[in-house]
Amino acid sequence: MSAMTRRAGLTAFGLATVAAGVAAWTRKTSSHSDSVDRQRPRMDPRERLQRYHLPNVELVTHDGKKVRFYDDLVKDRKVVINFMYTNCADGTCPITTANLVQVQKLLGDRVGRDIFFYSITLSPDHDTPAVLARYARAYSVRPGWTFLTGKPEHVERLRKALGFAYADPVEDANKTNHVGMLRYGTEPLMIWGAAQGMANPKHLLTILLWEFDRPLPGKAPRAPVA
Repeated sequence: MSAMTRRAGLTAFGLATVAAGVAAWTRKTSSHSDSVDRQRPRMDPRERLQRYHLPNVELVTHDGKKVRFYDDLVKDRKVVINFMYTNCADGTCPITTANLVQVQKLLGDRVGRDIFFYSITLSPDHDTPAVLARYARAYSVRPGWTFLTGKPEHVERLRKALGFAYADPVEDANKTNHVGMLRYGTEPLMIWGAAQGMANPKHLLTILLWEFDRPLPGKAPRAPVA
C-alpha cells in the first residue's frame, strides 16, 4: 500500500466492516418492524437489537450445559460468533476453526476474560455436545471458546437473526452454502460487524482489536499494544 501502512489499511477495513454490518442490521430491522412498532410501546435501541437479532433461545454447550444465547452468552460481552459443521464437506470450517485457534493464541488470556468465542453447529442432529467436545479437543481449543448445539429450530432462528442467510430461498436452503463468516460485536455498545473467517489470523486480530479495544462506558481505554 502506498498511501497508508498495512496496519492502517486493515484498521480502515475493520471500520468499513463494522459500518456495513450495523447498516445491514438497521435496514433489516427497520423494514421488518416499522409497521409493527407503530402498534407497540417504543423500545430503546439495545432492546430492539436484542429482540430482532440476538434471540434468547436455549442452546447446549460442548460441556452439556444448557444456556440462553442472550442472557448467558452475549449480554454485556464482547463476542465472536461463527456457524460451522464438525463434518464440513468443503473445508471451510476446518480453515476457519484453525484461524480462530491462532487468533485465540494471539489474544492470550483475554479470551474467556473480556472476549468470548462461540461456534454454533449448523448440524445439531449430528453435532451433539460429545461430538463438539471431541472437535474442540482436536483443535486444542482453550478456555473461553464454547461450541454450541441445540434444537434445530433454535439454531435456525439464530442463523437468520445473526445474518447468516442468503436472500435467495433456494440458495439459503442448501446449508452447505456457508463461507466461514464471523459475526463480532460489543453488545453493550450495540456495535456489530462481520469478517471473513478464512482471512489471515493476524488480519482478523487487527479487525477484532480495533473494535474490542473501544472502552466500555465508565471504563478507561486499554493501552495500545506496542
